[in-house]
Amino acid sequence: MSLMEQLDAWSGKHHPKWLVVFRVVLGLSLMLKGISFIQNNVLLSDVIAQTSFINNAAWLTSLVPWLHLLGGTLILAGLFTRLCCLVQLPILLGAVILVNVKQGLFAGGSDLLFSLIILILLLFFFVEGGGPLSLDNFLRNSAKKK
Repeated sequence: MSLMEQLDAWSGKHHPKWLVVFRVVLGLSLMLKGISFIQNNVLLSDVIAQTSFINNAAWLTSLVPWLHLLGGTLILAGLFTRLCCLVQLPILLGAVILVNVKQGLFAGGSDLLFSLIILILLLFFFVEGGGPLSLDNFLRNSAKKK
């Protein structure tokens, strides 16, 4: 039995149905942040330019919003939840470590607390998966019936 199969078996037994609320909130938050970044692309490019760790990363200003939008939509539906969480983790780690820590927790307009909550939820759903009320589970069960 592979590691992913073991994770699926464990999370199927230990995943209460009310956790879908947190998955939906995570997906909506990522979608709204992606929309916010698309609407205010200059703010994102300024934030990325301030980090001295990443040189010439203008491509991130167009990649990050669309990854948030797509990943948030798929997490909201519960489709490819673990993969989407895995893709979002480096973005949120970069947001927490490179951007928000420099500004500080109590700085005006700081998103550090929001980024930490989203990072914790991403780690949680990376382990747990979509759960029983997800599109993954529905497709998996319909494939077993055939």
